Amino acid sequence: MTALPTLNRIGWLLASIGVGLLFIALWYAVAKARLVSPVFLPGPERAWDALVYGLTEGDLREKTWATIERMLYGWLLASLVGILLGALIGVSQAARAYVEPTLEFLRPLPASAMMPVAIAILGLTDAMVLAVIAFGALWPMLLATVHGFAAVEPRLYQVSRALGLSRREVIWKIALPSAMPDILAGMRVGLTIALILAVVGEMLASRPGLGQAILLAARSFQSADLYAGVILLGAIGYVSGTLLSAVEAHLLRWRNAHT
Repeated sequence: MTALPTLNRIGWLLASIGVGLLFIALWYAVAKARLVSPVFLPGPERAWDALVYGLTEGDLREKTWATIERMLYGWLLASLVGILLGALIGVSQAARAYVEPTLEFLRPLPASAMMPVAIAILGLTDAMVLAVIAFGALWPMLLATVHGFAAVEPRLYQVSRALGLSRREVIWKIALPSAMPDILAGMRVGLTIALILAVVGEMLASRPGLGQAILLAARSFQSADLYAGVILLGAIGYVSGTLLSAVEAHLLRWRNAHT
């Protein structure tokens, strides 16, 4: 019974690799035919050479870790605040009634628009970048947590009252497992936003990282270095998303067992 799903996964993996190779071949053909100036579009081999050189002999490795650290710290801060605040709001109808208008006012604000405010308060510092990342990544997790807790079957709350469970026990044993799919979905969206804002913050605040490296490469027309940085950003997004998907599959294995 497990052979068919395994074959399907292998098939999808091979198909995705094929699409990637096709994209690289198209990139090579366009660069080779000089349909776009080499100043702006180097061949994939030049981008690969710049990537290898930057990781082995340059400072690309340190800048990559700096971007990953900012992304993770901002995302973890947003996760902590979003899940705790979302749980408190989600289990209380009165709290939702009082807080929801404020949340709806703040939620549409783009995090990039808050950067001037953060710069005015915190300056061009790592704390400013971290604050902007946390602000932008907060909302998907907060709203997903509120929705997940609010969507818990009301009869489960009735059973918890009949069993005499405390509010903390209700949240931990009943509401949190039921809301976990929504929370994890919000965390995945928040992780992507955290990476984007980490790069934007590094560009605007001139903090060491891939964002700064890409901006400096673009300004000096070092297109191979620019594409090397973009490739690294894509790799960071892919690896982080894959790891979070594995964690999600592990935490929600009970759901797959019942389906």
